[in-house]
Amino acid sequence: MTEAVAETGSAHPMRHRDRDRVPRARTAVRLTRYAGLASVRAGRLVSAARRRGLRLPPVVRDSVLPALLLLHIVTTRAPQELPVTLALTAALALPLVWRRRAPLTVFGAVAAAAFVQWLTGVQLPADIALLVALYTVAAKSGRRGTFVAGAIVEGGALLACLRWATEGAFLTPFVAVTAMVVAAAVLGVNVRTTRAYLAALEERAARLEQQQDQQARLAVAEERTRITREMHDIVTHNLSVMVALTDAAVYAQHRSPDKATTAMLQISETGRQALTDMRRSLDVLRTDEPDAERHPLPGIAQLRTLADQMCAAGLPARVEVQGGHTHIPATAQLTVYRLVQEALTNTLKHTPTGTHAKVRIRCSPETVTVDVTDSGPCSPLPGATPSGHGIHGMRERAAAYGGTLRAGPLPGGGWGVHTRLALGSGKAASA
Repeated sequence: MTEAVAETGSAHPMRHRDRDRVPRARTAVRLTRYAGLASVRAGRLVSAARRRGLRLPPVVRDSVLPALLLLHIVTTRAPQELPVTLALTAALALPLVWRRRAPLTVFGAVAAAAFVQWLTGVQLPADIALLVALYTVAAKSGRRGTFVAGAIVEGGALLACLRWATEGAFLTPFVAVTAMVVAAAVLGVNVRTTRAYLAALEERAARLEQQQDQQARLAVAEERTRITREMHDIVTHNLSVMVALTDAAVYAQHRSPDKATTAMLQISETGRQALTDMRRSLDVLRTDEPDAERHPLPGIAQLRTLADQMCAAGLPARVEVQGGHTHIPATAQLTVYRLVQEALTNTLKHTPTGTHAKVRIRCSPETVTVDVTDSGPCSPLPGATPSGHGIHGMRERAAAYGGTLRAGPLPGGGWGVHTRLALGSGKAASA
């Protein structure tokens, strides 16, 4: 019975303890939460203060340390010591306000004030201005200025320890002061190196951006030149053929109506072909245009069709292809087609009626040779004014495949165009 009562009595205090622990735990959790919120708010305030401090002018920030040193002297020194100590502290600390503008001059002024202080035998906490001035010299000047300033400060540390160190305790303060001098110099050198590295990175980024802009402008100019050359070949050729067919239709409309009708149909077909070629060339610039896939680029296989078109326009042309051309890339075949097209168009425009043209294409695994000759006179017809863009465009097309185009009169009469394209070289081949 007694044991049961004892057990019962002992159970009640445990229950009371458990009841007391719950409010205490809740209070602890609340305090933890409040402490966390307070730390977050304090961190925000510190960050805001840092941001505001960084926005202050450098002169204002550099004035904080001299003001604190002067305030310390005013509040801690005796009135009879105040004039000398206040003057020396001002001489040591006030030049730091202009340390960013003239680091070497400020360092010289601080070193001179420190030497006067050593002569008067007054110890001041403002001697830290020497370390700040040394740091500024190391961060703003070169290696020579840093070495000279460090040697001067180290000499001053030696003189100070020789004068004010107690007997038998010279080594410890000298090592400590030397460590502070080295730390200030190294910290300044690291800051200068970091700034130079960041400046080099910024300059490199600006240079790379400029190079990218130049490359983009060059690419745009090259694309414009390509489109202009393509439009010139398409428009000049088809218009020349249409003009020739129109003249033939007008000439034959009374004598041979059937031939006039055939010429008019050829004009219509040539116009449709010109529209198709222009649509194909312009659709290359549109990535979402499906019509370009239905109109493949012309190549060597279409040269006979081109010759038939020229024959209908009044220029008998014969095409001879030697070797297989299935292995030749489509861009190289387009170049061959445009070269032949431009050469035949020039012959049609600048030679009299009755001129014959011959096209010879020799294909090999590594090169393609193009020869276009005609039987016309060497000099152009009277009144013919060549634009000057055709031959230049042909040279650019040939140069894209490492070829040199030769265009001029032939020894036996007539005009000839010759070039050889290297399939494994040139920008177009690599593309």
